[in-house]
Amino acid sequence: MIMAQTLDVLFIAAHRDDTEIVCGGTVIKLVDLGYQVGLLDLTAGEMGTRGTAADREAEAAEAARLMGIAYRENLGLPDAGLRNIPEYQQRTVTVLRRLRPQMVVLPYWKQRHPDHREAGNLGYDACYLAGLQKYFAPGDPHRPTRILYSSNLRDVRHSFLVDISAQFERKLAAVAAYRSQFGTREGAREIFNPGVDIFEFMTTSARHLGHQIGVNYAEGFTIKEYLAVEDPLKLTGRSI
Repeated sequence: MIMAQTLDVLFIAAHRDDTEIVCGGTVIKLVDLGYQVGLLDLTAGEMGTRGTAADREAEAAEAARLMGIAYRENLGLPDAGLRNIPEYQQRTVTVLRRLRPQMVVLPYWKQRHPDHREAGNLGYDACYLAGLQKYFAPGDPHRPTRILYSSNLRDVRHSFLVDISAQFERKLAAVAAYRSQFGTREGAREIFNPGVDIFEFMTTSARHLGHQIGVNYAEGFTIKEYLAVEDPLKLTGRSI
């Protein structure tokens, strides 16, 4: 994998496969648009029921290849023990200062899994701290200009939707690369709600969002601030 010196976009998630499942289509679309895109997995997933951390490392590398991203790193923070504490903030800040992304994508702030929730909080605080001149971490200060929250699988009103119709099959392939997690029928049916196939769940969710904007498949994102619009007539989409 090519190791980018700087990135346009950095996706931060608690575990390998989180980003692929929730917003892998958007990752691939940004790559297709020519941006330098990277993933930062905070833990190695060593507490997962199926497979090992070594399995998931190899699978994550294959998923990265399929998505075409420029960079992937794992911080090795404790799985099922992720916390928004100074030590982990400093390690995340060091990555942000080194890669200097303009945009960071974080997990949505309301989550069932504690690691997912903490990943969003930790990522946000690290983005702020990375811009402080006197903060005690290597590298020059850098603060991303935009933070998105990947709310694709949440029951919320998204701020905007991204058309991933051209990328959807590659998203499914990237998730399927995690054979230790989803390589059997039993594995595929034990994620999210019991008895729900993960690939069927992703397809149904993406199709539902896609229909909201008149495309086949889409992923949803949320932002906390307002967007400034210079020319309302150039907004895309239709109201009726």
